Amino acid sequence: MISHGLVAQNRRARHDYKIEESLEVGLILTGSEVKSLRNGQASIGESFAGEKNGEIWLINAHIPEYKGAQNFGHSPRRDRKILMHSKQIDSLIGSVRREGATLVPLRLYFNDRGRAKLELGLAKGKRQIDKRNDIKDRDWKRSQARALRRGDY
Repeated sequence: MISHGLVAQNRRARHDYKIEESLEVGLILTGSEVKSLRNGQASIGESFAGEKNGEIWLINAHIPEYKGAQNFGHSPRRDRKILMHSKQIDSLIGSVRREGATLVPLRLYFNDRGRAKLELGLAKGKRQIDKRNDIKDRDWKRSQARALRRGDY
């Protein structure tokens, strides 16, 4: 049982996108979804956030059904409403429409008060060459650190 801490992380997001801004948002969940999250069961790798009727929704996130809630379970891939202030919603929708950015979920976790939170990133897609350059830079920094440790400089 997870009372606070990380439940799920989208590792591909930082590889596929350049994260320009990230913010902590709440989610509207059913009781069986919260219990499933407390068991550490969730996947946000294929999910994204989108706008519907002036609200932000988490789409395609997978939270499996809780075994103890057989009669009152939930749909594992249902759309879940994201809780934000209206000014934040307006600015994010404007950024998505104006700049062609995407809203990508980065982490799903329980905060110190035991509430389920989502770290949402405003991101722009990377091209293949940008991904290759990031890998080269990371390898170069790793080899530099290795050389400094060994004294091969």
